[in-house]
Amino acid sequence: VGDPQALGLRLWVNGELRQDGDTKNQIFGVHHVIWYLSQFMVLEAGDVVNTGTPAGVALGRGPQAFLREGDVVELEIDGLGRQRQRVGQA
Repeated sequence: VGDPQALGLRLWVNGELRQDGDTKNQIFGVHHVIWYLSQFMVLEAGDVVNTGTPAGVALGRGPQAFLREGDVVELEIDGLGRQRQRVGQA
C-alpha cells in the first residue's frame, strides 16, 4: 500500500465527489491509532480500523446533503480499492 500517511481518501454520493482528502491531514497518525488500539485489543492482518473522515460531511451543508434511501455511496482509498453501497431504509 505504501506510506499510510500519504493515502488519498475520496467519497462520492450519487456520482458527486463529496470528500477528497489525505491521511496526512488526520489529527492522529495511522501509526499512533494502531499503537493506541493495540493497548486494549489484538489487531490481526486484514483488520479494518475506522479512523474518521475528511472534510465534506453532510453536517453544515443543509438537510438535502444527508443520505436517503436509494443513494449510492462510493468510497476509495489509494492502494486499497473502492467500495460501493446503496443506502437502504433504516
